[in-house]
Amino acid sequence: MADTKKKFQMPHTYIIIFFVILLAAAFTMFIPLGQYDTKEITYMQDGQEKTRTVLDPDSFRYVLDEDGNKVIKAAPLFGTEDFGRQGILNYVFEGLTVGDKNGTAVGIIAFILVVGGAFGIVLRTGAVESGIMRVIERAQGREILLIPLLIILFSLGGAVFGMGEEALPFVMILVPMFIALGYDAVVGVMCSYVATQIGFGTSWMNPFSLAIAQGVAGIPVMSGAGFRIVLWVAFTGIACVFTMRYAISIRKHPMKSVAYESDKYYRDDFSSEDKKNLPFTLGHKLVLLTIVLTVAWTIWGVIAKGYYIPEIASQFFVMGLVSGIIGVAFKLNDMHLNDIARSFDRGAADLLGAAICVGMAQGILIILGGTSATEGTVLNTILHSIGEGMKNFPPMVSAWLMYVFQTVFNFFVVSGSGQAALTMPIMSPLSDIVGVSRQTAVLAFQLGDAFSNFIVPTSGCLLGALAAARLDWGRWAKFQIKFQAVLFVCASIAMVTAVLIGFS
Repeated sequence: MADTKKKFQMPHTYIIIFFVILLAAAFTMFIPLGQYDTKEITYMQDGQEKTRTVLDPDSFRYVLDEDGNKVIKAAPLFGTEDFGRQGILNYVFEGLTVGDKNGTAVGIIAFILVVGGAFGIVLRTGAVESGIMRVIERAQGREILLIPLLIILFSLGGAVFGMGEEALPFVMILVPMFIALGYDAVVGVMCSYVATQIGFGTSWMNPFSLAIAQGVAGIPVMSGAGFRIVLWVAFTGIACVFTMRYAISIRKHPMKSVAYESDKYYRDDFSSEDKKNLPFTLGHKLVLLTIVLTVAWTIWGVIAKGYYIPEIASQFFVMGLVSGIIGVAFKLNDMHLNDIARSFDRGAADLLGAAICVGMAQGILIILGGTSATEGTVLNTILHSIGEGMKNFPPMVSAWLMYVFQTVFNFFVVSGSGQAALTMPIMSPLSDIVGVSRQTAVLAFQLGDAFSNFIVPTSGCLLGALAAARLDWGRWAKFQIKFQAVLFVCASIAMVTAVLIGFS
């Protein structure tokens, strides 16, 4: 009998998050609760004075009981009245319901479902498939050039206006396009969502992350642009080269792709004879024009009006509705009125798993006590301990450790603005103590926050992008770990360079 070797199977994202929940619960069994006081800080952004409440790093204290002993509260199986919502087995429901429409779980979950539904309508019209076939016809021999072009555009979007969630709809377009061109879903995700995070991490003007971090650090907002622009060019170039090399190898050897099995859905779809002669009618062109106008509207809204998750979700809903009306009016794919509702339902269902993961990931924070600085939490104690531990290292090592810390911390707090508000009040004065400029501390936050966004299984945007690409997180991580290694080395070099040149 032939020996059969069992291949290691990466656990499902739900399973990974559950084990992290158990790890967080274990932390609560021996790490005492800590808390800070808060203070108001002001800074100038776009000529306007902004105010933000942040923790006071010098105010940390342990929560003590009546006898003066440090308080340790092990997370119970179910949340109790004196333990808030921190029950181990409540993490799914409580995680799904935390936050508000402007972010955290509820807002991101709603955004993912609305965008998924809207693009379900767009895809039902068949306009995307028809457009892809036209791209294939015209790109003959030049397909590879689409990769650097798209990476540069999406990276620029991440750098200029903090593009992140907005990339999810494009994954639904680019993934099938690249598969039809002979590549795979990984290339589609790299050229869209990952590219935005490359720009996000090296941005010189991002209003949602960089501006807040610099404001909290007490340095001029949007300062240090020269060095950051150099980093943007370098890291965007690295992403282009890495993705192009991967794409070329996959086109030569398709079965080497981590997405080979999951891509079968699109490969079979585009290989059928009826797809090769798809019509490209006025109705299809109007649907694609609707998408382009929605993108322009979104970019204008974010830059000029400060649109965020609620407004952007509504913009894409309008796009889906208009596309559905065009589809019915022009009988695209024999589309009828009820098909608008059915396709919205199917589109939202395709991203439901990603939406649930967002809530589950929030459960990790709930177990650790949440992100409130003034309440006694395990997370506050961890923050304080790490900050104290970095004081004993030389400047170059401390700067690098700041980057490592921000990378790891992003596993728990994936919101850029939320992470800035929690960590920068500690990292900023710490940088003064260890002899590192505050600008360098902000750079550590940027690089650590953004680059880990496209591998941590707690990132709602990443999970949404992977769900749109029909790609399992485990398979994605198998590919992504190589790119993470490249980025880690290059980001480490960037941190050392920042210290050597006195980046300020």
